Amino acid sequence: MNDQPDSESKIEDSDLEKSEADSPERPGSENSLNTGSKPGAIFRRPAVIRTAMLITTGLVFTLLVWGVGSLIVHATMPTPEPTPVPTATLVTLPAGVSTPAFSASAQSTGLLRGHEIQITPATAVEDRTEVTQYTVEEGDTIFGIADKFGLTPETVLWSNRYVIGDTPDGLSIGVELFILPMDGVYHRWSEGEGLNGVSSFYGVSPDVIINYPGNNLDQDLVGDYSNPNIAPGTMLVVPGGERPTVAWIVPRDNPASGNSYLGPGACGGILYGDVGTGTFTWPTTERWISGYEYNPPVHNGLDFAGRSGFSIFASDSGVIVYSGWSDRGYGNLIVIDHDRGWQTFYAHLLDGSMLPCGSNVQKGQLIGLMGSTGRSTGPHLHFEMRLNGYPVNPWQFLN
Repeated sequence: MNDQPDSESKIEDSDLEKSEADSPERPGSENSLNTGSKPGAIFRRPAVIRTAMLITTGLVFTLLVWGVGSLIVHATMPTPEPTPVPTATLVTLPAGVSTPAFSASAQSTGLLRGHEIQITPATAVEDRTEVTQYTVEEGDTIFGIADKFGLTPETVLWSNRYVIGDTPDGLSIGVELFILPMDGVYHRWSEGEGLNGVSSFYGVSPDVIINYPGNNLDQDLVGDYSNPNIAPGTMLVVPGGERPTVAWIVPRDNPASGNSYLGPGACGGILYGDVGTGTFTWPTTERWISGYEYNPPVHNGLDFAGRSGFSIFASDSGVIVYSGWSDRGYGNLIVIDHDRGWQTFYAHLLDGSMLPCGSNVQKGQLIGLMGSTGRSTGPHLHFEMRLNGYPVNPWQFLN
């Protein structure tokens, strides 16, 4: 009887265990609560991870937008004006001490600068092959005429050596000048000349002269270059040609003499006389230029300003080897020989004011008066210095 309850008890326990094993676990059960309470288990869920990533991305984006906006705003803000801070204490003048009044209202001289640079457009030059003529007008210069026709001043001078000589002082109103179509030389053919010699003198080849259309030369008819069939007096254009500066005065290796090339005022055979000191002084009391500067071979001297009758002085001691009228545009001219190859020219002098040829003169001695004789547009002194017959820059020697 006692064994029966034990048997029933075992049956009930076995059924209970089976029932518990078969029944599903409920969310609110004790097992469920124990599982969810484990540390970090919630952060391993995919939904939670995705939510956390979205929140983090949003915060980073918001911070980025705020930072860029702040930079833009601060960059457009005006820079604050600096506050001046004195570095020293101001000192006031004692009573009764006056300061000078500065003003430019009475300014009468000086160099004024324009507000804008004035650029003169280049003159349009006519394209041509023939030689034309130009009549000199009031105010014309070798430089202005050259610019008007697109040539160099040397070309204008070299093209008219038979008209005005080798000096721009020969330029005067009404003179007819030859104007070449390009830079070069205008040569008058002389009997006995050869093409080889003429072209070599001007620094070009004979073919340059022969082939220039404006010269109207036929190579077959010209024949032998050493004795060409070219009529004397024929004017020929030498394109690109150049000629050396003419030495008008013979160096004083022998007795001092003038040169008849300048005109009838030359004298010579002077064996004894004053010689130069080796230094040169101003030939006038005026020391500013009224016309041409030294610019050889276009202009071989300086044009000193002044008035008719101003005194002209010997720049150094020597002997006058030319005194009189010059056929080369100088008008009344004095040339002083200083020995050792040095000579000085004084041109456009007043009639009847010059010392005679052969006179000994001392440095600074009065030799004549300023005038406007010869081819001159107004009173001035044309002054040249020559060494061994060739011009030198007077600015390097005057003192």
